[in-house]
Formats: sequence, structure tokens, C-alpha cells
Amino acid sequence: MKRLSLFSLACSLLLLAGCDSSGPDVETPPPAELSTWQTIQQQIFAKNCTDCHQAGTSFATQSGLVLTEDVAYEQLVDVPPRNGAARDDGLVRLSKEGLPGLYKSFLWEKVNAPNQEHYFTAHPQYGSMMPLGRPPLTNGELKLIEEWIRAGAPKDGIVIDHNVLADTSRFQAAAAFQPLTAPERGLALRLGPFDVAPNFEREFFYFEPSVSAEDLFIDRFEISMRPGSHHFILYTFGSDLPPSLDPTPHTYRDIRKPNGTLDPLTLAAMQHHVFFAGTQWPTMDFRFPPGVALRLPAGTGLDLNSHYVNRTEQTRQGEVHINLHTVPAEEVVQPAEILFLNNIEINLPPKQTTTLVKTYRFQREVNIFQLVSHAHQHMQEFRVYVDGGPRDGELVYVAYDWQHPPILQFDTPLTLAPGQGLRLEATYNNWTDKTLRFGLLSEDEMMILFGYYY
Repeated sequence: MKRLSLFSLACSLLLLAGCDSSGPDVETPPPAELSTWQTIQQQIFAKNCTDCHQAGTSFATQSGLVLTEDVAYEQLVDVPPRNGAARDDGLVRLSKEGLPGLYKSFLWEKVNAPNQEHYFTAHPQYGSMMPLGRPPLTNGELKLIEEWIRAGAPKDGIVIDHNVLADTSRFQAAAAFQPLTAPERGLALRLGPFDVAPNFEREFFYFEPSVSAEDLFIDRFEISMRPGSHHFILYTFGSDLPPSLDPTPHTYRDIRKPNGTLDPLTLAAMQHHVFFAGTQWPTMDFRFPPGVALRLPAGTGLDLNSHYVNRTEQTRQGEVHINLHTVPAEEVVQPAEILFLNNIEINLPPKQTTTLVKTYRFQREVNIFQLVSHAHQHMQEFRVYVDGGPRDGELVYVAYDWQHPPILQFDTPLTLAPGQGLRLEATYNNWTDKTLRFGLLSEDEMMILFGYYY
């Protein structure tokens, strides 16, 4: 009788037990999920960038940037760009500073297609936007990069659900001015065309009385403006408006007369304004979170405020289109509230850089879902921090651009308990020979934080 080897005996026993001889029935562990950085490298850079940005190509030689997987991270993080204008502006290729780093990263400037109008007008020396010769990155790809930089651009870990890449829509540049089609449900408001004199800042109001006989609930704003606008704002009036200051409907009420002097009646009515909506961007399409809408009471009038700056020798035309989209009242779960924090205590000595700090606290819980700053041309930096509570000192908003400040939307609202608040810190460079104070001209200064909460 032959003796069975231990191996043969083991195999026989396994077969009798209904198993094969391939070894223990151990479940193979799933492959580790890619980090956000690895996903950016493999799904975005490898498909859009490395054809040009690899060792030996003229593009890599000119820019000094190689984006292949072996060296990309080290070539990006905290490395000054070759572009002299961007370097002089204090940018690095990729900043790890979190939220401030988003606005200090040359990479983000180069790929952020929705910001291209500002990119080309304010930074003409920054070169072409990327990827060169290809369509812009998809909105999902941009979202992934943006959230990764805001999280400090870590090499390891996952900072956002990578399923955002399923959004394959892309930014499409609009014409110089794109008129809006009236909404299916809501209001369409129009201003102009109107003239803006050479070397002049024209700011005026235009009153639309009693826009609706019933309460309206607005869940989306669309605004489109001709080039040259500094801002557009929709105001309502408080109940304290004296009858003597009731505005004349459908009439331009300029703040400044043609000779530049201020109109006292227009200024007096401004003291009773209540902010409703606005933007400094040439185009804006803002949608409130699902179930949230801003109430416009029945019989309310809207005061349309346009501010254009014309620094040319020719008369320019301004024009503004506004769409207010509405939803039925029964679809509103949370009524939106308006955040308007305005520091008018501004004193900026000549030939100095000054930082102003102002803290605002809330008497009830607030859930903030949008923030945007407003200042004028001497503003260098505008920061907002949480004041008090477990998140005390956390930076939640930053802007370096006074003309087109970022409109920050919180996917998860910023919740502040009673007694907590926001601390505003704005830094200004007054290069002039005179003291600057709060004022309406772009040469004056402001320190305002707008937003919405529920």
C-alpha cells in the first residue's frame, strides 16, 4: 500500500470537505481607495496636463513645472511660480494654507474657468488659462481641486466625496453681456441701457413700487450686467421711511450730480434702505439650499441700485438684468434671513497699511449658508473668523480681490449658537496723501459682510 504524502492527504481532506487545493478560503481585501491627491493626479492631471507638463517638453521647460505622478506634489507645494507677475503678487504654485491658500495658489488661478473674466482683466500677465488647447476642467473636477486646496492640500486622506467627478458639465463663457430670459415663475427686472460719463462713477437708484400683490418666496437670483459695473444691489425700505422721502417710481435718482456733488435727498433716503440681494460679479446665478427661500412681503417695492465706474475718455453704457425666481409658499421649509454686517468706523491714515477689526455676536442660533465681503480699492485682505464657542478663531472666509470678492456657499451651514459671532478683519493700504473714511466712491472705503442664514 502506497503511503500518501502529507500534501496529498491534505488535498484529499479538502476535497472531501468541498474545497479545492488553492489554499484557505480567505476573502481578498478590497483595494484601498485612492486619496484625494491621487485621484486628482490620476483622474485630472494625467488626462489633461501631463502631455505638456512632463520632463523634456518645451512647456515643462518654460514653466519649470512637471506634473507626472513621481514629482508633481513636490513640484507644486509652496513653490514660487516662474511667472513673475504671479510671484510678485505673492502666489505660490500650490498653497497649503487652507482657505486662504485657495486665493494664493497659482494652480487655482490657472484652472478656475468660471473666474476667467477677472483672470484676464485683472491679471493680464498671468498667461493662458489651463489646460491649454483643451476644454476647461469639468465642474466636478474643479470642485474636487477647490475642496482639496481648502482642506490644506494633503497628500494623504480623502477630503471630499470623489463622486463629485460625476458632474461632467463645464463652464461656458458668455458673451460680453448676456440678456436674461424671464423666469417661468417669478419677476424680471431691467435697468437701462443708461449712460456713464467719461472719467466718472455713476451710482443711482431706480424704484419699482409694489412688485407683487401677494407674498413672494424667492429661491434663486440671476443677475447679468454690462462690463464696467462695480456693484448691483436690490434694497427694500424700512417702515421708518418718512413720506417726504418716498422715491418717485421708474426714475433715475443719482447719488452724484453731473458736477460730482452729492444729492442730499438721495442720500437721506439711503439711510432707510434694507439690503435684499446683490453682487459685484458681472453675472451671478445664486440658488438657495433646497427648502430655503427669501420672503418678499406683499406690496413691497424694490429700490434698484447700480454703480458703474468709467475710467475711459468715452461715454460707456450700463445695463442690468435681474431675475427673481419664486417657489410656492408650501415648498418653503426654512425662511431665509439676511446677514448685513457693516462697519462704518473707518479711519485709514495716509501712507499706511491698517487692519480694522470688528466683532458681531448673535442673540439666537444662526445657520449661515452664504457669505460675501464688500470693500473698495484699498482693501488688501478681508478675513472672517468664528468668535466664541468650540470653533473660536476658525477662519471661515477670506478675500483678496475687492472687485470680485468670492461668494462662499456652505454645503453644510455654519451654525453659531447664541453668544457666538463673527470677527471681521480687513487690511487696507492707503497709498494716498489723505485720510480715508467710509464712503460711496471706489476711492473711499467700506467694510461690509453680506450673507444669508436661517
